[in-house]
Amino acid sequence: MAKLDARTTPAEKRAKPSRRARSRRIVHLVLFLTAAAIVVDALAGDRGLLAMLRVRREYRELAATVARDRAENARLAEQARRLREDPAAVEEVARRELGLIKPGEKVFIIKDASPARH
Repeated sequence: MAKLDARTTPAEKRAKPSRRARSRRIVHLVLFLTAAAIVVDALAGDRGLLAMLRVRREYRELAATVARDRAENARLAEQARRLREDPAAVEEVARRELGLIKPGEKVFIIKDASPARH
C-alpha cells in the first residue's frame, strides 16, 4: 500500500487518474474510434453494405431488362421467320398495316354510331 501524501487528500487521489489509467483510456479511445471508422466504412464505403445492396438492385433490374429483351428478340425472330416462309403471314401484315386488299374484294367502312337513347 502506498502512503498518503500529506499534501493530497484521498478525494484528490481518486479524482486524478494515474498515468497507467490515462494510457489505458487513450488506447480504448483509439480502439473505439478505429472500430467506428471500420464499421462506417463497412456500411457506407465504396465496397460497403449500402453499395453492395445498390449493386444487387441494379443487377436485378438489368437481368429483368435482359430477359425482356431476349423475349422480344425471340418474338421478332419468329415473326421474321414467318414472314420469310409463310405467304399468309405476309398477306396478314399487308392487310393490317398497309390496308391492302385483293383484286375483286370490296371494302366496307363501318362507322361507330352512338347508342340510341330511349
